[in-house]
Amino acid sequence: MKKKWLVIPSLLLLALFAVFAATRRPGITVDGAMRAQTIDALVTGLNRYYVFPDKAKQVEKLLRERQKDGAYDGIASGTEFAARLDADVASVTHDLHMRVRFSPDPLPPQPPLPSISRLAALEAPREDGNGFMRWIDRVRRSMQTFGVEKAVRMSPNIGYLKISGFPPPYLTAEKYAAAMNKLADTDALIIDMRDNRGGTPLSVALLISYFVDQRTRLNDIWERASGETLQLWTQDKLDGKRYGGRKPVLILAGPRTASAGEDFTYTMQALKRATVIGERTWGGAHPTMPWRLGDHFSASIPGARSISPITHGNWEGSGVLPDVPAAPSEALEVAKGLLQRQGRIAAVP
Repeated sequence: MKKKWLVIPSLLLLALFAVFAATRRPGITVDGAMRAQTIDALVTGLNRYYVFPDKAKQVEKLLRERQKDGAYDGIASGTEFAARLDADVASVTHDLHMRVRFSPDPLPPQPPLPSISRLAALEAPREDGNGFMRWIDRVRRSMQTFGVEKAVRMSPNIGYLKISGFPPPYLTAEKYAAAMNKLADTDALIIDMRDNRGGTPLSVALLISYFVDQRTRLNDIWERASGETLQLWTQDKLDGKRYGGRKPVLILAGPRTASAGEDFTYTMQALKRATVIGERTWGGAHPTMPWRLGDHFSASIPGARSISPITHGNWEGSGVLPDVPAAPSEALEVAKGLLQRQGRIAAVP
């Protein structure tokens, strides 16, 4: 059974587009031909890949009406034109992952689009045969947190784990193992997702594996282009100590908790494995892919959808709602107080 989903390469490809967009070269004037080409390419991409075909058709109808009415005529600024298209698309889809961007510099060719039918795993790149380069890579890795910002004991019996992102498992596995080896014997654990901006569901599944006692189905990813569904399961074999499925886990979350950070929070809540404290999260559940609209415009198009086997839904648009509402800045103190009131632990400093 295939059970892995490739998201990070899509994010890296989008980042590549962003690099080209970062250098502001003056003198790019958007003319009528460029506007028409951009709209045509956007409509094509949405109709071919967007996760909700009916909404793609609604967007096409709106854009064509605006185009016919001359709403885009006279817009010579690429930034302004991208923003106008972005707003028009959002007025229909309300999809936080869907974006239209402008680059003053020419964009690279359209990269191959990831497909869950042929990319079922996200593996480490092969090591370079040069020993010096391998040493450089080890040094680089040792200086990176790979999303594990902090793993400490707040008291002898309470652990605190701060996760800022979910890079691929070949980067996170060692970090997760080290963190859980340090925290596995605590009586309760606070996991801070308040500044988690996302990543790959593969690492979400890896981290959740530490908090269950048996193999568990976590999430399904349905891809529109292929019609295939992949299942994400916990891993039986872990490099670090398992925390187990019984001890209290509290998750801190808020508006800056996004994408894969929401996936972790939503799934742990759905499993009834954690209590979520804070405010409603960002609300983006659709994995995206890059789509080239022309030499100077690109779009990120959500082409897949997360489906919880427990709730049969996801957090798109609604975000993850907390079990215990609290301002994000106060969520940690609220979590400490909750653990103390439960009477299972001593006072927290």
